[in-house]
Amino acid sequence: MQERHSNRTQYFNEQSITTSRYVIPYINSIRKIEPGTKVLEIGCGEGGNLLPFVDMGCSVVGIELLRHQFENAEKFYEHHPNKHLLTLICSNIYHIDPNTLPSFDVIFMKDVIEHIPDQSRFLGFLRQFLSPSGVIFFGFPPWRMPFGGHQQVCNSILSKVPYFHILPVPIYKTILKLFGESEAAVADFLDVKSTGLSIIRFHRIIDQNQYQVLRETYWLINPNYETKFGLKPRILPNWIKIPWLCDFYTTAIYCVIAKK
Repeated sequence: MQERHSNRTQYFNEQSITTSRYVIPYINSIRKIEPGTKVLEIGCGEGGNLLPFVDMGCSVVGIELLRHQFENAEKFYEHHPNKHLLTLICSNIYHIDPNTLPSFDVIFMKDVIEHIPDQSRFLGFLRQFLSPSGVIFFGFPPWRMPFGGHQQVCNSILSKVPYFHILPVPIYKTILKLFGESEAAVADFLDVKSTGLSIIRFHRIIDQNQYQVLRETYWLINPNYETKFGLKPRILPNWIKIPWLCDFYTTAIYCVIAKK
């Protein structure tokens, strides 16, 4: 496990930087973001991705399922001058009545969709929160990419080992236990494996739920890696964008969709 995974202030700041440099300009190329734009993040964690939107004067809602992350977010924003523009909700998204919230111009999920069970049902449910002209941004690692199992948070040498997460469940589980990962950690890794999202399946569930892709980018070097490792982001060249195979070397997908 890297220090950034335990140092929550560092993690918050890294998220904010990447969202400001890459996510907002990406969305802005399709749907202009300005003061008053209604923005929703699902799975906001401690709120690092929300900070640039709050700083811009957007009307922002963050929904987080985990209580400890929600409480950390409240602390991070306790003294922010635009705190009045931010609403934080600790809840399962399915327990929220869309009529209690405004329709959103921008919904975004960064490193979240790959953790959600039954993603097709989720995308269908999400339509209720989106304004007629609104867009949804996704940023996620395809399941078969080198660290698509999120094994970088392992507490052993496994944090440096790529691709072993795609092994069959019994073998994968055995390896995790042999290297000393706790029962709780193993359960978390298996959850990630059960919801891992390939590029092909992502497109399938978009079509199933009557969305259209407005913009999509395959990253050879994930924009997250700039703050993590000092690597300059690189878009995957078209000549190696081979269906199915590119799941193994695309480290992130950025995609903006809208209702058909």
